[in-house]
This record gives sequence, structure tokens and C-alpha cells, in this order.
Amino acid sequence: MIAFTFHEFAHAFVAYKFGDSTAQKQGRLTLNPLKHLDPFGTILIFIAGFGWARPVPVNRFYFKKPRLAGVLVSVAGPLSNLVLALIGFLAGYGLARTGLAANFQGFYDFLDIFNWLNLVLFVFNLLPFPPLDGYRILEDLAPNDIRAKMTQYEQYGVLIFIIIVITPLDQYTIDPIFQFILPGLWQGIDNFFYQLFF
Repeated sequence: MIAFTFHEFAHAFVAYKFGDSTAQKQGRLTLNPLKHLDPFGTILIFIAGFGWARPVPVNRFYFKKPRLAGVLVSVAGPLSNLVLALIGFLAGYGLARTGLAANFQGFYDFLDIFNWLNLVLFVFNLLPFPPLDGYRILEDLAPNDIRAKMTQYEQYGVLIFIIIVITPLDQYTIDPIFQFILPGLWQGIDNFFYQLFF
């Protein structure tokens, strides 16, 4: 709930700062989880271990510099999850530094899940498949002719994404993310905070 809420709020906040009040008018410029959580996506979190929130509506027509603002709005969501993970690591090591860690084991268990989920959302949402943020970033950076072609095939993006996730192809696409990229990112952040505090 925390990760999804901050992710969608970040999109809405940056869009609002660049002149698009669409999300704000729909009540999405808030940290209230009920405004962001998708009922089916939320249920799946408990059943399947993954899910999604309701995408924040963005109207690039209101941006003075649509490409720049579009990229920043898209990257704001994943970046918010990275920031949350860093805050989680900071809280854990800060508490450990006080010598009170043994009294807060339940909190550490929460932080392990909290940090991992936020790192997963950070990396996962940067993948270049619609409707993920990575695709939107790529779309805004692409030249107009390529962007037009991307729009034509965008409707197939979700199908392609599902195929590479739930078929044996996942050993070449998704599995490496969970086997190498995410553990490497976790280890790098963990080492940084360890050196910082100890």
C-alpha cells in the first residue's frame, strides 16, 4: 500500500508541478491509499504476490515542454520507490547503530519486505513495455517517426509483456532481473549504508 501510493502520488505531483491538474481534479494528488489502489490489483498482491495500482491520468497537452515533463513525470514513480527503499535502509541501519536492534525484530522483518518490494517496483517499472513507466520514458525520448510506430504497436505491448513473464521466456527476461540486478542493487545499497554507519 505504501509503495503503490507513493508511486502514483509522485506521478500526480510532478504532473501537477508541470501544469497538468488532471490527476489533482480526480483526487489523485493525495497519499490516501484508497484513491490509488486498484481492487483487483490489490487482491492479486495477497493471492499471487504481485499486483498494481490505478494509473494516474496524465494529459501532456498542459505541459510547456511535453517531452521533458513527460519523462520526469514517468520517472517520478519508480524514483519514489527507490527513495522509499533508501529511507527503509536508513531506518534499519540507524536503529542498528543505537544498539536496540534486538528489540525490534518485527520492524526489521517489515523493513526487509518494504525495501525489497520498493526495489522491485523501481526496477520493474523501468522495463520498456507498456503500460510501464520505462515505456513512457522511451516513448518521450524517441524521435517523432519512431514514436508514431511505437503508438501503432502499443496495443500489443501488454500481450508481449505477459508472454515474456509467464512463459519459459522468463528465464531470459525476468529471471535475470531477480537473480542478478535486484540482488546486486540490494547489495550495493546495503554496503553503502553499512559503511556509512559502521
